[in-house]
Amino acid sequence: MDRSDMLQLQQQVSLAKSVRHRCNEWIFRDVPSDITIEVAGVTFSLHKFPLVSRSGRIRRLVAEHRDSDISKVELLNLPGGAESFELAAKFCYGINFEITPGNVAQLCCVSDYLEMTEEFAKDNLGSRAEEYLESIVSKNLEMCVEVLQQCENLLPLADELKVVSRCIDAIASKACSEQIASSFSRLEYSSSGRLHMSKQTKCESDWWIEDISVLRVDLYERVITAMKCRGVRPESIGVSLVNYAQRELTKKSSLWNPSGQTKVDFVTGSNGQEQIVVETIVSLLPVEKLAVPINFLFGLLRSAVMLDCSVACRLDLERRIGSQLDIATLDDLLIPSFKHSADTLFDVDTVHRILVNFSQQDDSEEDMDDTSVFESDSPRSPSQSALFKVSKLLDNYLAEIAPDANLKLSKFVVIADSLPSHARTIHDGLYRAIDIYLKAHQGLPDIDKKKLCKLIDFQKLSPEAGAHAAQNERLPLQCMVQVLYFEQLRLRNALSNSCADEDYKPSHQSWRISSGALSAAMSPRDNYASLRRENRELKLELTRLRMRLNDLEKEHVCIRRDMQKSSSRKFINSFSRKFSKMSIFGHSSSRGSSSPSKHSQRTDSKVIERTCTSAE
Repeated sequence: MDRSDMLQLQQQVSLAKSVRHRCNEWIFRDVPSDITIEVAGVTFSLHKFPLVSRSGRIRRLVAEHRDSDISKVELLNLPGGAESFELAAKFCYGINFEITPGNVAQLCCVSDYLEMTEEFAKDNLGSRAEEYLESIVSKNLEMCVEVLQQCENLLPLADELKVVSRCIDAIASKACSEQIASSFSRLEYSSSGRLHMSKQTKCESDWWIEDISVLRVDLYERVITAMKCRGVRPESIGVSLVNYAQRELTKKSSLWNPSGQTKVDFVTGSNGQEQIVVETIVSLLPVEKLAVPINFLFGLLRSAVMLDCSVACRLDLERRIGSQLDIATLDDLLIPSFKHSADTLFDVDTVHRILVNFSQQDDSEEDMDDTSVFESDSPRSPSQSALFKVSKLLDNYLAEIAPDANLKLSKFVVIADSLPSHARTIHDGLYRAIDIYLKAHQGLPDIDKKKLCKLIDFQKLSPEAGAHAAQNERLPLQCMVQVLYFEQLRLRNALSNSCADEDYKPSHQSWRISSGALSAAMSPRDNYASLRRENRELKLELTRLRMRLNDLEKEHVCIRRDMQKSSSRKFINSFSRKFSKMSIFGHSSSRGSSSPSKHSQRTDSKVIERTCTSAE
């Protein structure tokens, strides 16, 4: 017998002594007892008449052994044990005691077990307990929570008698009604006379969060599920889940603060219970984004990885984190690896799956059929902004894991290539991470170095990073040549732009930037919107040219008429005057587009040449 069994036996012995001592205080001693009841190792010397007058079960047992004059009855599996039977026996003897939230669940269960119903006596124990439960407990949330705590040791009978379900429904209904009342109290009129809800950091109607956090995880799950069905706000559900997780997983407090200590005090005996807690909390998470903080999701993910929770639990967390990865920090992504010591320091596989979830979400948003999104004149869509944030976060993460000697090249490349090509507008961060990896893995073959450097677009390096790369001996020779070539090309473009004509520079430079330079840094959706705008401008320009051509043809007809009516000298003077009116082509920028295309200029020259030829 181990130590825990010894302690449990000692508790049972002390409980039996205390119950026996209390019984000696209220049992009638002037009348000798004629029946002995044994419950969970505790014996009660009682009298048949008070018991059979209210308990149908004891009446039936005594009637079945009437011929043998039964004197001892053992009640097996009585809910609540000896304490519950003591209360039922007191009720049978007419001794007053107070029904409280701490014993009403026991009374409901023991009265059902002993069949103490209205069929055998009026105002029996069962009806008394039901009345107290309905009229007192169900109207108070704290009492309902206390009753549920007592029901933890009375299952499944307390559930069959609907004691648990009634308390859960009462808690959910009370929390929902108070939240609605609090919402109405927060309504106020603005200065413009419009009705709106005032902003508060914490709602006063969420006081129930602390109360229900004392429940066992299975009952807590049922309470939260009932609250969801009743319409309690997702933000309140999220706060409750965070509070319950911090209460139940205190032994792993360092998991919730990754910037703190990394050593975890782990208790093997609580492994299974904490695993159930994590999986239950994940299943209860609201579907709405930002209902819980993202660092809490990462804390749950660390716990799920360490406790070896189910695959579905971890995948659900990774999907939730991927949907809002743009608000994560570097400390969130640094998930320790809980595998054997020969593996990497950080769990890069989990981070890679999170990045894949984020990329797939971004792709699904880009595939929307709503053309109004593409026709928006905004320079960048929200998804593109999220891509930029995640790309910076990813580059910092790569630089953090690059010094790990056990990090394989294939894993580094897969993580670096997780985002689409248009996610990075500048490759300085990626170049820095790759340079750190090359410095930490100096024995890397040239073929692997080339494979690694293919991730870098040397055209997207800043001048400072390009100058560093041109002198970096860790890079392959071919990459250094590419860097020098692009640096020379950049210098040549800068010199040619500085020597260009000032009148030519604004129109054509703006045209080049709008159609070329930014397109490389845009997502396919933004590129498509830019092309649509340029296409509309070209169509407008062609329409203006058609109108000019029609005017020109009218002028040409008039010129031919003048030629027939006048002499050649007068015709030349008339043609000169008409031609001076056609100088409109030279001022088209004031009436037309501010940045005409080369196609429009070629069309204008052809029209003038055609006009002169016709005139001759």
